[in-house]
Amino acid sequence: MFAYIEGKVTYKDPTYVVLDVQGVGYEIKISLNTFDALEDKSQFKLHTYLHVREDAQILFGFAKVEEKRLFLDLLSISGVGPSLALMLLSSMQVEEIKMAIAHGEVKKIQSVKGIGAKTAQRLVLELQDKIKKEQIGTSPAGKLAGTSSLKYNTVRSEALSALITLGVSRAAAEKSIDKALSEWQKSNAAQGTDIRLEELIKLALKTT
Repeated sequence: MFAYIEGKVTYKDPTYVVLDVQGVGYEIKISLNTFDALEDKSQFKLHTYLHVREDAQILFGFAKVEEKRLFLDLLSISGVGPSLALMLLSSMQVEEIKMAIAHGEVKKIQSVKGIGAKTAQRLVLELQDKIKKEQIGTSPAGKLAGTSSLKYNTVRSEALSALITLGVSRAAAEKSIDKALSEWQKSNAAQGTDIRLEELIKLALKTT
C-alpha cells in the first residue's frame, strides 16, 4: 500500500521512528541498520511495508530498498514473521545475511535470537539459489559509522529498552548487555573510545 514515506523525523529510537508528513505522524518500525542510517537526519525517506493482521496494521521502514527486499524474502519463509525478520536485520547487515545464506552458514543464522535450527535451515534451503543469482558484494561488512558517542549509562539504558521492545526478557537483556560490554571493552580498551548504541545492541543480540 505504501511504497515509501518521506517526512520530518520527529522521534526515533533503535526500534521505531515517527515521520511527520503534512501533520500526520507515521510510526514505523525499523532495524538497527536503518536506525544508523537515520543518524542526525531531520528529513528522511523510508521504503515501507505495511503488515496487516486481524488486530493491527504495522508499518515497517527501511533506509535502503535492498533491506526491504531482503525483509520480504525473509517473510516468504514459513515460520518467519515480521518481528523475527526485523530481529535478523538488526543483528547483521544486509550483505552479511545474504553471504551467510549463500554460503549455507546455518549456525551463523541460528545464532540470532528466535531463529532455531529448522528455521535457519529453511532460510538457506529456500533462499540460497535466489541470493546466489544476485550480485553479492564480497567485502565484509564494515564497522558502522556516523553515530555520536554516548555516555555509558545512557547507552546501556537505551540498549536495554530496545532489547525488551524486541521481545527479550529484562533479565536476559541485562545479562547479554553486560556480557557484550565486557567483551567489547576487552577488545577496545587501548582505543579509548565509547561503544555506540547500535554496536551494543547487535553484540547483545548475539549473546542473548
